[in-house]
Amino acid sequence: MDRSITSSASLTGGTRARGDGLFAAIVRGSALLILLGLGGMIAVMAWGARGAFATFGPGFIIDPAWNPVTQHFGAAAPVFGTLVTALISIVIAVPLAFGIAFWLTEIASARLASVIGTAIQLLAAVPSIIFGMWGFSVIVPLMARYVEPAAAHSLGRLPGIGVLFRGAPYGTGFLTGGIILAVMITPFISAVMRDVFTSMPAVLKESAYGLGMTRWEVMRRIVLPWSRTAVVGGIMLGLGRALGETMAITFVIGNANHIGWSLFAPGNTIASLIALEFPESAMGSLKFSSLMAAGFLLMVISFATLMCSRWLLRSARAAK
Repeated sequence: MDRSITSSASLTGGTRARGDGLFAAIVRGSALLILLGLGGMIAVMAWGARGAFATFGPGFIIDPAWNPVTQHFGAAAPVFGTLVTALISIVIAVPLAFGIAFWLTEIASARLASVIGTAIQLLAAVPSIIFGMWGFSVIVPLMARYVEPAAAHSLGRLPGIGVLFRGAPYGTGFLTGGIILAVMITPFISAVMRDVFTSMPAVLKESAYGLGMTRWEVMRRIVLPWSRTAVVGGIMLGLGRALGETMAITFVIGNANHIGWSLFAPGNTIASLIALEFPESAMGSLKFSSLMAAGFLLMVISFATLMCSRWLLRSARAAK
């Protein structure tokens, strides 16, 4: 009897060990598959960009010209547009997303918060091309008729920052593109913030309220320090989508290879440039290689943004 029990236990233990080994192999293979896929994309982009970098050298990055007629290509204008529109979107979206998350978790009733939270999640599921169509048909006319003329009349006269708000009110441009991107990424950032604020241990907030803190003081001194890592992660998630967004920004940015200080001027981003000109590029041509090089630069910018966020978080932890 004891021998049968021992053999049964050994069989069970052996089966469990094999199952654990199989599970570990699957998980390890999944992780390696992600790394291989990422490495493969980087290798393909770098290999396709070799012609552009061999022809133009490092100057490709800082050259603002993009002229398919003369076969002279530079990535400075789309890189500039990518960074400017992403910065505008983050400046607008982060305070808005934080206000939404704060209101949903600390002020709104449970029923109303559930309804509004569901609506925000549905907004995050809207395809980007719908945002582009909405922006082109609604936001662009509003910007051209009302917002940009008013901003040029008031803010354009200020010394220093006034140069940002001067120019013809086309409606399309860096500012409009940044606004559309802000509308797109706000649901992602606010959803992450809301989940983090909700998951915070209630005893910490209750203790703070018991000491006489206001809602804002609890948020600023208790909730935000506790959830800093996740909040930064949510912001980086939104920034990543803003950097790589294609169709929505293509509708409203104006698609002009232009570098200037005016936020009203039409411009371009790396993603919109590739979307517009990649189908017209012959495989193996210099233009094709230049577009691959621009895509490679977009990946570098995304990785650099992620590294900066990691460094900021590490510095914040060290400061504690």
